[in-house]
Amino acid sequence: GPARGAVEFRQSAVEALVNVAHPQPCRACGAPLVESVVDLGAQPLANAMIPADSADRMEPTYPLHAFVCSSCRLMQLVDYETPQAIFSDYTYFSSYSESWLDHARRYCEAMAGRLDLGPVSKVVEIASNDGYLLRWFAEAGIPVLGVEPAANVAAVARERGIPTEVAFFGRATAERLKEAGHAADLMVANNVLAHVPDINDFLAGFSVLLKPQGVATFEFPHVLNLIEQVQFDTIYHEHFSYLSLAVVSGLLRRHGLQVFDVEALPTHGGSLRVFARRVGVAGETASAACAAHLAREEAAGLGGPEAYRDFGRRVVDVKANLLDFLVQAHRAGRTVAGYGAPAKGNTLLNYCGIGPEFVAYTVDRSPHKQGRLLPGTRIPVHAPERIFETRPDYVLILPWNLREEIAAQMAGIRAWGGRFVVPLPQVEVF
Repeated sequence: GPARGAVEFRQSAVEALVNVAHPQPCRACGAPLVESVVDLGAQPLANAMIPADSADRMEPTYPLHAFVCSSCRLMQLVDYETPQAIFSDYTYFSSYSESWLDHARRYCEAMAGRLDLGPVSKVVEIASNDGYLLRWFAEAGIPVLGVEPAANVAAVARERGIPTEVAFFGRATAERLKEAGHAADLMVANNVLAHVPDINDFLAGFSVLLKPQGVATFEFPHVLNLIEQVQFDTIYHEHFSYLSLAVVSGLLRRHGLQVFDVEALPTHGGSLRVFARRVGVAGETASAACAAHLAREEAAGLGGPEAYRDFGRRVVDVKANLLDFLVQAHRAGRTVAGYGAPAKGNTLLNYCGIGPEFVAYTVDRSPHKQGRLLPGTRIPVHAPERIFETRPDYVLILPWNLREEIAAQMAGIRAWGGRFVVPLPQVEVF
């Protein structure tokens, strides 16, 4: 139809510009980046919350434009800001999501049994945040070490008794930790692989620090779910890469590691947990689940261009539908508040051009976010009690991956006829 034609016209114009010259090669294989996926405009860093007393200051914005490598098929962003600027002082603390804490606890129990971990073992977590996961190993008497680049977050972990190194992980950090006696039976990397611009240096560190029979697990949002469910709001500057099993398997092999098992997880809108060991470990063969996931990715067209082009078209549809809902609510005199201040919400709001005129405020359980303003849109963040004081007609759930948890916590809005709204993969009011 006409809308599809307009999107294709804009997409071809973007690709023409990209093909003239592009400043950065693929971070995985070095091939030129010429295949555009979606351009979400110029946006601020998604976790760069603004203090309320700095509301009138300018903030930097950077192009948020995703490409896919025509050679190795890694979907990625171009680097515009350093990891030090993004992560050295961080507002995301894992311990404020009950479902995520439960996810971590179940993982630790399973891995302790599967790998027979005990008092002489060592578990090292990369990007260990506030100790939310390692605490479960520590409580079981298993020695742990966290590696966390954000000093403010690492300080919280240390206060909880979790030994934590403040460092960005890569080969050099791994060599230093190995020399200090921290070779690992298990290395944990949850939702960090996508966050590193030098992905090869990062993975090289695992081949250094793992013991000969050690296991590494990586959890990351599956790019297949991003594409199928139009989860474009998970694209933001902190997420340098958008990962498939095929791409991760190839990257690990480059560093002497091989995938031997994979699990599908419901977290973050659909993730994979990949298990890897050194190439050549005796008796280790890939599970049937590995072949099944690779076949699913191939069938979905991740090896070719059309799946990504169709994704770009559907992103525009999501924007139009959400704006339609908010405009109609506004004209009907209905009030809308947000729930949550996640990075994904900031991508969504900024791309759609939604400010306080449509979403008066949002709330978040984290005291580190309360009293601040969302980057770009300047929507204020309050404590959850604010919703019960102002009684909005609709609560827009920005961390839609936690919709059931949030709807249960905030069920009291039903008392005045309040309803929840999720924006993806289509607007749903419930």
